[in-house]
Parts: sequence; structure tokens; C-alpha cells
Amino acid sequence: MKPYYQESFDFINSFSPISESVFERLYDSAKYREVNKNTKLLNLGNISQKIYFVTKGIVRSYMSFDNGKEVTKALYDSKMFFASFNSVLNKKPSDTIYEAITDCHIFEIDFDFFKRLCAENVSVLMLYTKFLEFLILEKEKVFLQVTTKTAKERYLELRERIPDLDNIMPQYEIAACLGITAVQLSRIRSKLNTIIN
Repeated sequence: MKPYYQESFDFINSFSPISESVFERLYDSAKYREVNKNTKLLNLGNISQKIYFVTKGIVRSYMSFDNGKEVTKALYDSKMFFASFNSVLNKKPSDTIYEAITDCHIFEIDFDFFKRLCAENVSVLMLYTKFLEFLILEKEKVFLQVTTKTAKERYLELRERIPDLDNIMPQYEIAACLGITAVQLSRIRSKLNTIIN
């Protein structure tokens, strides 16, 4: 049995065309994991060698400071790739923690193997190129959201993407994702509840 084989193949092909035989090599070299909520996939200070792909659940990337404060950088849900690229590319300790905030099904692949496959196969190289382009566009999208959309609009979009958001994450973490304070988020929720009721 090959979990998420067809879904993963179809998704990768939506990024960039890749033959099934090449996909087989990627799939067979990846490690499939079912991880429990609160599992740290990459801890602060560890050097990462992996690229991850979420097929089910939600992973949070965040920074942790000496005063105990945590700042969420991003959320990764179904059909999303993630990696600590500063750590992977520069072989440096990660400054970011990646943690499952729900039970998750995840694939992980060794980055050095993936790079060798890129050198051997132009379709894998194109996939990597498309993926990097996607990351750049996502960064721009986040910037535009912060500069052109209200906090309420960003919150509603995030809640649409992750319907159970309010039950999965504490308010201060959601607020950090939105670039606002927990007090501001509380006011937004209160106004939305007033409209609904």
C-alpha cells in the first residue's frame, strides 16, 4: 500500500509535469510518517537535511525567545511543502522550530538526494524551479495581504483555509500569524460574534 500516492502525484503534476517513473523515484525515496500533535519535526539549533510535504494536518513554524515568547512565522496544511531553507541550504542550525499542532501525515525527503535527482533529471529540476517560484510568490502574497487587507479580512481568510483554526491554536498564536495583537484579535472575534448573533 502506498499512502497518498495518487493525490501526491496529481498535486506535483499541477506544479510541473513529471512522469510517473520519476515520481516513483521521489516517492520511494521519501519517508512517510504519521506524527502526533506537539511532535517537533525540527528543533531550534538542529541542522536540517529534509524537505517536508504535508498530506494531512497542520504544522506551525515559529521562533522561541529567551523570555519565553513564541512568534509564529507560518502555518502549513494539506498539500504544502516546507523546510528550514536557511538551515538546509547553508548547513546552519535552524533558528525556527517546526511543530505539528494537530496529528499529521507527512512525507520527508533528503535534500541532498533531491538535488542529485535535479542534476540527473530536467523534469525534477523544473519542479524545483517552480517550487522556488511559488515560495517567492507566496512571500509577496503575504506582504500584500498585510499591506492591503484588514486584520479582519486576513483572519477570515485564514479561518476559511483552516476551518477549525480557533480550536486548534491559542488566540495569541493566531494573532501572531495575522501580524496583530491578541487584544485586536479578541475585538475582531467579538464583532464577528455580534454580527452572527
